[in-house]
Amino acid sequence: MNPRLHSFDAVENVRDYGDYATAAGRRIRPGVLFRSGHHARATPADLDRLAAFGLGTVVDLRRPSERVRQPSRRHDGFAAQVIESDHDDGGEAPHLTFLKTADLTEESGRRFMTQTYRQLAFEPSHLDLFRRYFAALAEDERPVLIHCAAGKDRTGMLAALTHHLLGVGHDDMVEDYLLTNVAVDLEARAPDMARQLEKMTGRTASHGAVVAFLGVEPAFLDAGLKAIVQAHGSLDAYLEQALGVDGAARDRIVERLSA
Repeated sequence: MNPRLHSFDAVENVRDYGDYATAAGRRIRPGVLFRSGHHARATPADLDRLAAFGLGTVVDLRRPSERVRQPSRRHDGFAAQVIESDHDDGGEAPHLTFLKTADLTEESGRRFMTQTYRQLAFEPSHLDLFRRYFAALAEDERPVLIHCAAGKDRTGMLAALTHHLLGVGHDDMVEDYLLTNVAVDLEARAPDMARQLEKMTGRTASHGAVVAFLGVEPAFLDAGLKAIVQAHGSLDAYLEQALGVDGAARDRIVERLSA
């Protein structure tokens, strides 16, 4: 078991995305940055584990319809601020539309995921959520947890932007991103996932399609980061221009999270 991974009964992909070395010769403190999948199926023991994190902020990156369908469970005494977006385009979540309508091949899965990542950083709800998340990092001394549905794509992009801001090297950034495949034991679970997809869509999904759609690959994150650079000139410019993370906010975040 990777020491970054936390074992939960029914909350997937729970891990600490701190404790990485930075370019400034410092290290992100462990126990202050957490990421996961949704909490709708959390058991009482899972809720106790979440309570032990001492969270000050929870960022729920899901759409309103996703939150209604799978509402988060909370432990007794939960007092963290919850950052979520009410922005809803009224349509079905794109990944559901894809699963219901597209040929479930490895090629189509990779093409869909690549295009998804190219758009992630620019969607109105994500701009709002990302902006408020970084404001919380600059203002709140307590730990933060970010999550979406599976804790891999929207969450992965936001974790990567955080790592960039803090000066984490590219290799460590990608290593953290790829831990999703370990956390969810993707290869072992792919056959069961394929059966679930067939039951849901009535169509057979290849093993490669399941792995491409439900896992993560460096090329996906790379496509998202390149799209940001293409639009803003650099990741730093995006952080400042689109998310309001100016020099003072960056300094506060670095100082608060670094050891």
